[in-house]
Amino acid sequence: MDLRLERNYMLRQFFPLLAAVALQQLLALTVNLVDNFMLGAYHEQAMSGAALVNQLQFMMQQLTSGIGSGVAVLGAQYWGKGQTEPIKRIIGVGLKFALAAGLIFLTATRLFPAEIMGLLTDDPAIIQEAVSYLDIMCWTYLIYAASAVLMYSLQSVQTAFIGMIMSGTTIVINSCLNYTLIFGHFGAPELGIRGAAYATLTSRIVELVTVLVYLLIFDKKLRMRPMDLIRFDRSYLGDYVRISLPVMVSGLLWGFAQAVQTAILGHISAEAIAANSIASVIFQLFASFGMACANASSVIIGKTIGEGRKDLVKPHTRTLQVVFLCFGLATGLLIFLLKEAVVGQYNVSEGTRQLTLSFLTVLSVTAVGSCYEFPVEGGIIAGGGDPKYQAIADNLFMWLYTIPLACASAFVFHFPPVVTFIALKSDQILKCIPNGIRCNRYKWVRDLTR
Repeated sequence: MDLRLERNYMLRQFFPLLAAVALQQLLALTVNLVDNFMLGAYHEQAMSGAALVNQLQFMMQQLTSGIGSGVAVLGAQYWGKGQTEPIKRIIGVGLKFALAAGLIFLTATRLFPAEIMGLLTDDPAIIQEAVSYLDIMCWTYLIYAASAVLMYSLQSVQTAFIGMIMSGTTIVINSCLNYTLIFGHFGAPELGIRGAAYATLTSRIVELVTVLVYLLIFDKKLRMRPMDLIRFDRSYLGDYVRISLPVMVSGLLWGFAQAVQTAILGHISAEAIAANSIASVIFQLFASFGMACANASSVIIGKTIGEGRKDLVKPHTRTLQVVFLCFGLATGLLIFLLKEAVVGQYNVSEGTRQLTLSFLTVLSVTAVGSCYEFPVEGGIIAGGGDPKYQAIADNLFMWLYTIPLACASAFVFHFPPVVTFIALKSDQILKCIPNGIRCNRYKWVRDLTR
């Protein structure tokens, strides 16, 4: 009976946090969907150019996620102990790493935009659109890095609703500016893809201002001051680097791998680029609840360990795995049932439409695996004290299996694009096996605090 009460108490903490994180991610992805949809209605090449630049954004997001995860994992365990001073110092360290990452991306894309885009496709028209978009989007990298890490910081102390407010504000601003600047409505100039970039830049600025105002003025848990963000306190640097470095390297390599995947499809045909752009955004939109499970479960498991309740880790882990599988099945079913209706909203060629539907059929199957394996390794195992496992598992599968198999499919055997797409996504099912075994052996349970 006591165990049942503990499980119910855990779920009462988990689901509100999950809902807040998932809605934040859903709204953030809706911004990408609005960009994708409006540019698709404007011009297919503009949409494809933005999709290529978004691969850089995804790489940046993965690196920032690794930086933020270190803050969240350590922060959640200290939160379980009721200690906020270490969390504030860890946030300061994580923020410096995030700003450094953003500066690197900004510098590289300002100096070599055409060369970077040329690695992803050999279509000159798409490269031209991508470079025009990147000329403005590059400034968002520094801003996004800071706001994302600060959001991870708040999630570590179970404050996630501000993310919904931030993302909701962003989507309203982004949608209005997109409509105005892409098509030239209300007397504004018709800027096309550059209009979408200006809209995104404005939205990112508003995001950062929103989270800073909340963190420094309204938050009553951490009670951060401006000096906490500015100073570089080395007292927790070693702890942070030990936890975060494997996830940062993994995130960067994973983001780079996604860019390589886009490059593989991009060197097949322009239709493959467009289809992958549409399918990826739609998949992320539907899978947002499953993906948010990683953030929420990391905090819950980390807090449980920080509280000294290691006896509850095993039952909590089993319950959460069932939740992940349920979300995966629901996500896959929704993608399959709604794919025709969603793709029908895009103004693309018939070839692109058919290829997108095929890609979404593949994703409706692999979504079950994605919504289980990622929250297990990036949520339960990483939050429980072993973030290195995620780095090892993801990159072994990606670089020894997925990329070689897809390259062989596309460039050696010249299989159809959908076969190559299957090769690129099949690891999402295969990783369920080692992740499930690792998760249920519980060798990852570690107290990372001092």
